[in-house]
Amino acid sequence: MIDVDIEQRLGSFELSVSFRAEAPILGLFGRSGSGKTSLVNAFAGVSRPQRGHIVVNGEALFDSDGGVDLPPERRRLGYVFQDDLLFPHLSVEANILYGFHRAPQAARAIEPGHIVELLGLERLLRRFPAALSGGERQRVAIGRALLAQPRLLLMDEPLASLDVLRQNEVLRYIEQLRDDLHIPIVYVSHSVGEITRLADIVVLLADGKSLAVGDVDDVMGRLELRPHTGRYEAGAVIEATVASHDLTDGLATLKFQGGELVVPSVEALIGERVRVRIRARDVALATEPPRRVSVLNILKGSVAASLPNQGCCSWTSRSRRSTYCDRTRYCAISSSFAMTFTFRSST
Repeated sequence: MIDVDIEQRLGSFELSVSFRAEAPILGLFGRSGSGKTSLVNAFAGVSRPQRGHIVVNGEALFDSDGGVDLPPERRRLGYVFQDDLLFPHLSVEANILYGFHRAPQAARAIEPGHIVELLGLERLLRRFPAALSGGERQRVAIGRALLAQPRLLLMDEPLASLDVLRQNEVLRYIEQLRDDLHIPIVYVSHSVGEITRLADIVVLLADGKSLAVGDVDDVMGRLELRPHTGRYEAGAVIEATVASHDLTDGLATLKFQGGELVVPSVEALIGERVRVRIRARDVALATEPPRRVSVLNILKGSVAASLPNQGCCSWTSRSRRSTYCDRTRYCAISSSFAMTFTFRSST
């Protein structure tokens, strides 16, 4: 459980954030300048709030009323930055063991060999940072943070400096960490795709304030938050299960509470859970069933809510709510709409 209630003035910027959350991955989402990094720095002890508390799993890292302000080295938090910040004069092996050798003997629950295998670092151990790709450097940085034996892992925009290919590479490893190590992660990003792929609970920040806290599908689909989640990123996040694969046409069928979706093939086994993000701008609308069209997904629903003067409505297909911009009864989703998948166990 993460319990935060702090106030902090940083020059002319005021940070006032309050939330409680328990999730494998807690996402801090907001535009640049919303206070995400300032909040993470308060977690890490890099900066000190004027008032409030930060409690992780029942232990206070900071409590102004109780006079508690643990120094960074006693907080047992791993910190992965936007830039990898590896030691250039040390090999990959020496980099990842740096924190391990400084962790108390009794706290060494995570073994180096396990992290090397989990992050695919075997062939990199004797290299130096200058000889690594961007994705490889970030994997090493994650390994170094994990081997410091943290109770919580802070990741501040770890993909910001990577290209799309390397981003997807690192995202897959973060998902493996979530499923294998069970260390809670606070993941900071202004990318809707990253947050909807990774986070279970999301805290939406704007102008130093926490505007909303909740399940990622609920927060990212709320109409009134569209100015903060992104005008062109508004949409729905749907939890689904892989029902079948069509290897001939390269398609997969996903089942969710509101029906089925036919999507481009996904790397997941039948029965595995995936998360789908459907952007409102990728949804076509009709007042009667569309005919002679190329779309693969046509769902029937009704308007559940509307946002005055925004041209935006919330649409419900059986028990599943989505977001689109009109007042119609049929929703046709293009076969080429953008999706983000995250793979979870079938249990």
